[in-house]
Amino acid sequence: MTETGAAIRIDQLTKTYASKGSAPKLALDSVSFDVPRGQIFGLLGPNGAGKSTLINILAGLVVKSGGTAEVWGFDIDQHPRNAKRSIGIVPQEILFDPFFTPREALEIQAGLYGIPAHQRRTAELLSAVRLTDKANAYARTLSGGMKRRLLVAKAMVHSPPILVLDEPTAGVDIELRQQLWDYVQQLNRDGVTVVLTTHYLEEAEQLCDRIAIINHGKLIANEPTRALIAKAQDKVVVVEVDRDIETVPDAACFDRVERTGERTLEIQYRKDRVNAGDVLAALQKEGLQIIDVSTKDPDLEDVFLSLTRAAA
Repeated sequence: MTETGAAIRIDQLTKTYASKGSAPKLALDSVSFDVPRGQIFGLLGPNGAGKSTLINILAGLVVKSGGTAEVWGFDIDQHPRNAKRSIGIVPQEILFDPFFTPREALEIQAGLYGIPAHQRRTAELLSAVRLTDKANAYARTLSGGMKRRLLVAKAMVHSPPILVLDEPTAGVDIELRQQLWDYVQQLNRDGVTVVLTTHYLEEAEQLCDRIAIINHGKLIANEPTRALIAKAQDKVVVVEVDRDIETVPDAACFDRVERTGERTLEIQYRKDRVNAGDVLAALQKEGLQIIDVSTKDPDLEDVFLSLTRAAA
């Protein structure tokens, strides 16, 4: 594999869980996509969509039912040791031995990867995740945000080229979330490929170069973030008119209209059927003179909801 190849390559990946007394559950249904090297890649989907199953397969914690997966060019079946050394996983669940300190937790993790004592980066990692002052405190005394950051440090002890973050900011306050993202973005600038799952769609929109969406075990989207957002068909215009609105106007080109002030209307329409000019012309036909117009741009949440509802 060349240096320009995919960081992760997934082809027809399938996972079926046996279920006692009922039909087997298909968690992943022939999923295929590549994660380009050097990017921050978003893996999104509703609860139960199959995201964590996919991540656990890459981590070697779940055995796939079919298909292939490569991590940094290493097939997870043919070269499991090399594949595992190429990826760091930050899990959703916060799991620690409460009686180990952060320093001890990182030293033990490095030992599990066979890293000699003189090559370990414990102090550097603790500094990077802003836990130097807590290096010798018991893990049970750390806040939720500190534990999240310690999980990131644990995932990086073996300097993997790929970092996978599974809901890393769940339950973390805004300031600590920003600190975590600052560190992750610095890792990305240093060449680490980052795969992110999150329910905070604004985070994915701001951080990710590319986004894949999984729903009911199927891949339903995989595009650059800007191109994905451009797919949103629902547009909104906010219009100020020349007089108080007594009766809210209606027209065939309006999907939704709402009075948001004595003289303002918020109108939603589908840009694949009409344009803003049609909307404004319909208002003028009602005898309303337009004083001011502003638009609301679609965001990732609009696209996500549209795609997952369509695939339901």
